[in-house]
Amino acid sequence: MKNSFQIGNVHIPSLAVLAPMAGVTDHAFRVLCKSHGAGLVYTEFVSSNGIIRENQKTLDMMAFTPDERPIVVQIFGETIDAMKRSAEYIQNVVKPDIIDLNFGCPVPKVTKKGAGSAILKDMPLMEEMTKAIVSAVNIPVTAKIRAGWDSKCIVAPETAAMLESHGISAVAIHPRTTKQLYKGNADWELIAKAKEAVNHIPIIGNGDITSAQSAKEMMDLTHCDAVMIGRRALGNPWIFSEINACFTGKELPAPPSLIDRVDMCRHHLLLEREDKGEIQAANLIKRHLSWYLKGFHGVSKYRSKIFMTKDIGIMLEILDEVREYILTDPILREKAYYENGALLDEVSY
Repeated sequence: MKNSFQIGNVHIPSLAVLAPMAGVTDHAFRVLCKSHGAGLVYTEFVSSNGIIRENQKTLDMMAFTPDERPIVVQIFGETIDAMKRSAEYIQNVVKPDIIDLNFGCPVPKVTKKGAGSAILKDMPLMEEMTKAIVSAVNIPVTAKIRAGWDSKCIVAPETAAMLESHGISAVAIHPRTTKQLYKGNADWELIAKAKEAVNHIPIIGNGDITSAQSAKEMMDLTHCDAVMIGRRALGNPWIFSEINACFTGKELPAPPSLIDRVDMCRHHLLLEREDKGEIQAANLIKRHLSWYLKGFHGVSKYRSKIFMTKDIGIMLEILDEVREYILTDPILREKAYYENGALLDEVSY
């Protein structure tokens, strides 16, 4: 299997891409996933209104470094004017490789404003918005969509075809409805139908990929051009190297050991501190540390200690304690950890 694809004129060197996730896919996490083989990474979704108002926090969310390329900035909004103007700003000032339109976020605070997946209920607005943005910029524009608003409004295949007809360069599909949020099963057949509905553009499949094997199963069933990994990458950037090995017929790498996970915690924490400073990094890293350290006996007391402090130096000392705890326990020392439990619901994309 060829392990690369094109979005417009942008070469993507792997078929496994990192999904945009609010509060998760910041610079540090993108760098980690990229280093483990993610072919394409997305920023967190960024408000078009925040961009045109030049809100500094919003602008900071779009910052990236050259080693993250190819990179996508994803925007959301409810008005054509704001989305068009923000796309122009992104192209001229931020200069990513691709701009993505968020037509898929199901979170009520977004959909209540008419943005995200709420636009699936107003196809004429989506069509006019898409045309305005594609005509305003000269870099590839992509879109991420859901199956539809609810079970009575399943529109993914025809939406993909419409988006292609107006110049969208790729469509990522999460085949759950807005009303489902992240519950129930993703309907992979909708990805297959969307693939059949388009002529030339890549379709990127997303939803319920839990392993390299399930990524291959999605590709085989739907004939999608790439897979998008969201929640399964939380605490597990290794999944990209596993998928790449699977797609290229290589032997899968050994699952990360508990020591690997602790060491990745430390590396991630230091990257966050370098990017955001002590205070902000200490707050942001806690959810990641919980994901890395989830799932093996005796670690809960260390997680609790980490959550009680805002001092990165103390966090690093606690991670050293966890490492020593693993090395001195004869069972844990040899145990490889590969979490296949329930997917997490607290992130949105």
